[in-house]
Amino acid sequence: MEAYTGFAYVYDEYMDNIPYEEWGQYLIQLLKEQNIKPEAVLCDLGCGTGTVTRMLDEEGYECIGIDLSEDMLSIASERMYDEGRNIIYSCQDMRDFNLPYTVDAFVSIGDSMNYITSVNDLTEVFKCVNSGLDKGGVFIFDLKTIHFFRDILADNTYAENREDSAFIWDNYYNEEDGNNEYDLAVFIKNENGSFERFEENHYQHGFTLEEVRRAVEDAGLRIKVVYDAFTHNEPKNDSERLYYIIEK
Repeated sequence: MEAYTGFAYVYDEYMDNIPYEEWGQYLIQLLKEQNIKPEAVLCDLGCGTGTVTRMLDEEGYECIGIDLSEDMLSIASERMYDEGRNIIYSCQDMRDFNLPYTVDAFVSIGDSMNYITSVNDLTEVFKCVNSGLDKGGVFIFDLKTIHFFRDILADNTYAENREDSAFIWDNYYNEEDGNNEYDLAVFIKNENGSFERFEENHYQHGFTLEEVRRAVEDAGLRIKVVYDAFTHNEPKNDSERLYYIIEK
């Protein structure tokens, strides 16, 4: 089943433990440090339900959101209209997308780039970014690390029960190919009190710094800096998430 179909409708509910406000403020800080100030035009890759996109819009940035899940974008659009915002959402693949105009910066946080599962595909993402980015612009994105997948998530099962929904998440990490597999069973309560079951299969990938560097350079871009997430420190062996800033 296509990822983020049934789960899309309870995604934000189960992500309420993620400090999106702090993540958004850290991203905005990085953007301003790179001289990408409010009123600049941004593209949010893998925008999902638009949580971060709306934060950027509220800060004063002009935003485009791209995601492959029609269900996630439907939710993002509904919330945009409810809040009276003006954001362009487009259903496209991060590996092959086009923009109506070039932008000052691209952003992608919250694991979206980990859904790219090969260096070749990662290069294609960066080539699209290069085509859509103004000269001097930047792409700020995060990646969960191999350490996080291998040593923390590993081969575990996670489950959670809420009033109107529940999920079971079986996690597997494959050391040979670097892929982390999520098998999700999501149960959503219907109006008559019964539960509908959705099954989804997700793959994410852990990249080495050198693999990312090679993909960036092959796409004609360069890495400007890499941070241990939510700091301005260099990456460590036990970093769980890294933030990359690459430039054209």
